[in-house]
Amino acid sequence: MFKKILVPTDGSAQAALAARTAAELAKSEGAGVVGVYVIDPFPYIGIGDASAIGLQAYLAEAKTAAGQALDMLERACKEHGVPFVGDTIERNVVHEGILETASAENCDLIVMGSHGRRGIASLILGSVAQKVLAHATQPVLIVKS
Repeated sequence: MFKKILVPTDGSAQAALAARTAAELAKSEGAGVVGVYVIDPFPYIGIGDASAIGLQAYLAEAKTAAGQALDMLERACKEHGVPFVGDTIERNVVHEGILETASAENCDLIVMGSHGRRGIASLILGSVAQKVLAHATQPVLIVKS
């Protein structure tokens, strides 16, 4: 039924649970997993050398976090004998980066974790999972802890 499963990750415990769920599902379906980590662009706040140094430090830290998150996802896939490819992208809006990747990679399912915020917290912080659900053209499986 599913041949290519997209798993967005942020390195959180919820993302780890989604990674395991996606790997198990991929194994049962004979599917592969595509992982994506979306980096928010550097918040430009000034000019001069300080901004350039800040940008370099920010990108280095973000790429390190992305590598760790994608490594965790890759390990889950290897444990289940599932093919895996991962990528880090930079987008202004995280959910748009996820949806663009799903489309570009021809994924037929998105599996992602959710922090499960409710009430005011969900209104103020928004929810990437909620936005993916609202705009995705393929099925979305939300894994909650």
